Amino acid sequence: MSKQQTPWTQATRTIDGDAPLVRLESIRKHFGQNEVLKGIDLEVHRGEVVVLLGPSGSGKSTLLRCINHLETIDGGRVVVGAEIIGYQQRGTVLHELAPAKIAEQRKSIGMVFQRFNLFPHMTALENVMEAPIGVRRMARSAGKARAVELLERVGLGDRAGHYPAQLSGGQQQRVAIARSLAMDPELLLFDEPTSALDPELVGDVLDVMRDLAAAGMTMIVVTHEIGFARQVADRVVFMDGGVVVESGPPAQILDAPEHERTKAFLRSVL
Repeated sequence: MSKQQTPWTQATRTIDGDAPLVRLESIRKHFGQNEVLKGIDLEVHRGEVVVLLGPSGSGKSTLLRCINHLETIDGGRVVVGAEIIGYQQRGTVLHELAPAKIAEQRKSIGMVFQRFNLFPHMTALENVMEAPIGVRRMARSAGKARAVELLERVGLGDRAGHYPAQLSGGQQQRVAIARSLAMDPELLLFDEPTSALDPELVGDVLDVMRDLAAAGMTMIVVTHEIGFARQVADRVVFMDGGVVVESGPPAQILDAPEHERTKAFLRSVL
């Protein structure tokens, strides 16, 4: 993918040190008797890129899904901006919101999944323009123009008329990123976005993510791409057993971890 196709790379990236955009407060989640998240506390500021690392089953993807209420929490609360996601607080009690209100909250939170989740009967262009027109009620002409612009930005302007089956895995994932951006989110969540891709297709997807970071997009990324974490993350959070084991700048966590669990994990993936 040519860098001329991704104008985000020239943007100046800043992190807002004021009130955090995302606050996770004592997040707990059970699946039956299995407590997957055991009281997670985490703050993410505007413009910050936070990478979640950890072994399979550590709770990373579940935590990501709790942020936009794809999974309901069993304790604590998720705050994005000024809103408690999925709930309304009355006194000291949280009451789950109606589905329509939760859908309204999700407009500001984009999510890119491991398995693309594109509509197979729609072209790349139609996939990207669907939500702005159907959810935000954008005029069709404006939605189409926005979709064309975003496909150009992820290096797929010449694939607008292609269906998902006609695209490689990496191209499909870039369409999925463009689709998330079409809603103008404040926050982007990435759940192992390259793990389903052949190795030679990973680079183009990571390039798009690097450009998003450079442009100041707030991102929380679950990944095993250590090189990406080292180059792009402002903070690496290592999770294991449903807890945050340690958190800090990439150089600290990746090169000089304090905990044996972190050291063992890094030895296994490097």
